[in-house]
Amino acid sequence: MLDPKKTAVVMIEFQNDFTTEGGSLHGAVKGVMESTNMLQNAQETVARARELGATIIHAPITFAEGYPELGEHPYGILKGVVDTNSFRKGTWGADFADEMKPEEGDLIVEGKRGLCAFNSTNLDFILRGRGVQNVALGGFLTNCCVESSMRTAYEKGFNVFTLTDCVAATSEEEHRVAIEKDYPMFSRPVDHSEFLGYLTGEVETAEVSRGYTD
Repeated sequence: MLDPKKTAVVMIEFQNDFTTEGGSLHGAVKGVMESTNMLQNAQETVARARELGATIIHAPITFAEGYPELGEHPYGILKGVVDTNSFRKGTWGADFADEMKPEEGDLIVEGKRGLCAFNSTNLDFILRGRGVQNVALGGFLTNCCVESSMRTAYEKGFNVFTLTDCVAATSEEEHRVAIEKDYPMFSRPVDHSEFLGYLTGEVETAEVSRGYTD
């Protein structure tokens, strides 16, 4: 059985700009979101894991107006954030999706300005302070922030699960390739039902010892 008290569910960027009609980036991820039912799966995962006693952590990304944190010449995916005016502090687009709003007892990561949920944030501090050994990840994008956070969590020694039906990318191909090729190198890819089975003891976990109870 996966010990809920040693487990954290980290949900990355479930914010309106991604999740909701009218969000600046929703059109780019809508197709994969619908094909995997990821928003409803993530909502179910968080609710059940919270009920079982796991730590629920939300990791939003936000920027001040004008994106001064990124300097004068951002490039790559962060340039796309600037060009679409996404994730600006105090805007509807940066708010949590209604389905994934933090509840009492949940924790919110502070300081996320880039891809990895650990870099420039207090996430590692939170996890260590709470004695967390197992980290389950979901969110946006499958092949970007989720993957970056997964790799870091793996290298920091956490027992990492990626929730394959709680993530979405801008194309089915990018989503599939990340899950098939990259995720198994740095985590234990599982769907949300299997992960919840680990927490309840309904799914056998004999092949893994750290962070589990008898």
